[in-house]
Amino acid sequence: MSSAIDAGHAVQRTRRESHRSPPPRRVRITPQMIREAQQRLIDLGYWIEGADAKWGGASRHGLIAFQKVERRARTGKLTPDDLQALRAASRPSAREAGFAHIEVDLKRQVLFVIDDAGTVSKILPVSTASGQFFTNEGVAEKAVTPVGRFRVYSKLAGWRKSDFGLLYYPNYIVGGIAIHGNPSVPAQPASHGCIRIPMFAAVEFSKMTPIGTQVIVYDGSAPAPQTAAPPR
Repeated sequence: MSSAIDAGHAVQRTRRESHRSPPPRRVRITPQMIREAQQRLIDLGYWIEGADAKWGGASRHGLIAFQKVERRARTGKLTPDDLQALRAASRPSAREAGFAHIEVDLKRQVLFVIDDAGTVSKILPVSTASGQFFTNEGVAEKAVTPVGRFRVYSKLAGWRKSDFGLLYYPNYIVGGIAIHGNPSVPAQPASHGCIRIPMFAAVEFSKMTPIGTQVIVYDGSAPAPQTAAPPR
């Protein structure tokens, strides 16, 4: 009797298992897929170093910028889903058009380079103020990246050592706040107030933003207030 029951249970298990869906097949990312993703990033305006089928730091930063803009998980790791999203995506639009300028979206943590025609020509991931408190000369201060309209009023070539770390090719927009290269540009806000950009883009970014370049910093959908800009 028990043998018959055991046999019946075995048949039931076999039937249940036959109805189970097979585990999803893991798709291997090939060099051809990497090259396609890199070319799509370039076509959409995301700043990377080229479509060489090698997934390096610049490609990772470019994908993170795309993931931020499209509100996807910020991993920097190319997946088939990301490649499909790249295929279907379109170039982001500028917040303001008609003149060359820089836009920094604090909510999405991205920087847009806008050309004279009002087209987004380059897109970089950034890391801005963490919002955490830190100590400056014995005084507790909150890390804040100011919102508003500014202009690049000073810049330096190479490295500059500040009280809060090293700045690579800093472009100052207000007080000690600068857009600058940094070896650490995490996917989330982490700075004391500056706008960090990836190292590979820092020199070229400095060249394309001369003194007087307007920089619009905004947070989400709130309009950027008019702010007195530093002298040119």
